[in-house]
Parts: sequence; C-alpha cells; structure tokens
Amino acid sequence: MIALQALFHAIAQAEDEEALRSHIRAEMSEYFSATRCGLFFFAQISLLDSKFQKALQIALSPQHNPVARYLLEHHAPVHEGLVVEPKTWRLICPRADHWHVMAGPVVSNGQLVGVVGFTRQQGMPTFDSQNLIDLSALCLHISTWVAIARCLRLATPTQHPKLLQIERLTPREKQIANLVAQGQTNAEISTELWITENSVKQALKRMFRKLEVSSRTQMVAKLSTISK
Repeated sequence: MIALQALFHAIAQAEDEEALRSHIRAEMSEYFSATRCGLFFFAQISLLDSKFQKALQIALSPQHNPVARYLLEHHAPVHEGLVVEPKTWRLICPRADHWHVMAGPVVSNGQLVGVVGFTRQQGMPTFDSQNLIDLSALCLHISTWVAIARCLRLATPTQHPKLLQIERLTPREKQIANLVAQGQTNAEISTELWITENSVKQALKRMFRKLEVSSRTQMVAKLSTISK
C-alpha cells in the first residue's frame, strides 16, 4: 500500500494544478481505499463540462450537502457520519457508490479554495477518525502547495520585483521552502527528501542569499507576502 509520505512527495513535485490532480488522484484513492476520489479547485469549475459543472455545484452546495456546509464553516476534514444520521444521508445522496463520503479543505489566505473528496460504495466500511487525521495532513500539504504556487502564478516581475528572487530557486529549493512553511525542522526535511541534514542547511543558506533574507521566518514571510 502507498505510504502517506509518498503522497506528500508527489504533491511537492507537481508543477501546476492539473499535474497535482493527475499525480495524486490514483494514489489518494488507493491510500484511503476509496471507490472514487477527486480534487477540485473552485476557480476551475467554470471550465468544466456544463452538465458536470452543474452536478458538482449541487454536490458542493452547503444548502444541499451538510458535508460541504461543515467544510465551509470549519475548514476541517469531515465524513458524513459526523454531520448526519445514516438514514438522512441516504435521502440526501441515495447513490450506492456514494454510500460513505469524506472530504477535506484546500485553504488559501483563510478562504476555502478547493476540496479533496472521497467516496466508498455500499458494503464498504465507513471512513474513520484515522482517515480524518491522515486527510488533515494531506490537506495541509496541498494548501501549502497552493500558497507557494500562487506566489509564482499571480505575481509577475513588473507586478512584484521579488518574484525574480523566487524564480532563481531550484525545484529542490522550492520543495524545501514548502516544507519549511509547514514548520518542519531540518532533520524532518532531510528525512522526507532523502538527503542529509547538512544538505538542507547548505540549501537554506543559498536560498537565504537568493531571497535576501537571514532566517527561515523571514523567508516564509516573504513568500507569504508575495502570495497575497
């Protein structure tokens, strides 16, 4: 079975949102033993087929779906058993392939910008508390990826000269910046990226020079400021 760490690594490697979905959809489905799995960004719903777009908007409507309402209000992972009785859920969603559902938030600047969703078909066990804990960690990595991707996508050299500094970071250095933003220590980063702790220290020194900062806190603050 795929490890959660492998999912974290795949997220860090993604170059854009479409690559993110294609890299992790199958792995997420396998990890959570799900019948279906999806990663949706609200900004891209308008680009979908009109029929699928309408169905998705209904499914994610907080008025229609108590799971969606919980996500919107709490920004925390949830499964249907936490918010509604089984009989009521059957009335809301009678589909046999959506017998059990679980969803987690993708958050940027305090706003819900996307959803990670899973379903299990009739006869399969419900999602449990450990699934929610693991999904919480997964959503944290995706949300951090979104924050860093936004730095690179929304800013331009004319809009924000500091982008030139970020563009000088190598893919590996961007991975390290991602993990630093999540609060990981040098030792934790070295373990996750399969490099020595000294390599992490040396990479941070190079990154500080490129970004013209002198600490991890300043580096994260600069990336966060550009993303806003």
